[in-house]
Amino acid sequence: MDVIKALIADVEDFPKPGILFRDITPVLENPEGLKTVIDALVERYQDKGITKFAGIESRGFIFASVLAYRMGLGMVLIRKPGKLPRETYSASYSLEYGEDTVEVHRDAMDSEDRIVVIDDLIATGGTAEAAVNLVTQCGAEVVEVAVVIELEALGGRARLGKVPVHALLTY
Repeated sequence: MDVIKALIADVEDFPKPGILFRDITPVLENPEGLKTVIDALVERYQDKGITKFAGIESRGFIFASVLAYRMGLGMVLIRKPGKLPRETYSASYSLEYGEDTVEVHRDAMDSEDRIVVIDDLIATGGTAEAAVNLVTQCGAEVVEVAVVIELEALGGRARLGKVPVHALLTY
């Protein structure tokens, strides 16, 4: 994971003053960095009976789509409101610098599905908690939440209760 940590850029005062943003885009821009992330996650989930990856908008889409492709599985989009054309479930949440809502198609998953929710980062856990709620509203099982970065001091893992969190890097 050293290659990943070396690529992550710290951006001060983004998206507002006082926030230290851990930017994973250099990891995506670097072939070795992206390969390291995907290979680590494929190894973790290849024998877990996962049926789909649920990617949280927007950076979670990248990891979920590549994982789904590599493992021959489906990918579910968890999006901001008004972006999905069919009937949706929605969940609102607060995060470290505001409030938001995410949605998923009601028919994207069912009781036969074992889901890993994917995002680039977990901070306070609001987005991940909302995504987990959407998966369970669809009747599917959340196996784990997987992220590239966990900001441990912000306590997001605790917000998810019994849902396991797997982070490649912890700050």
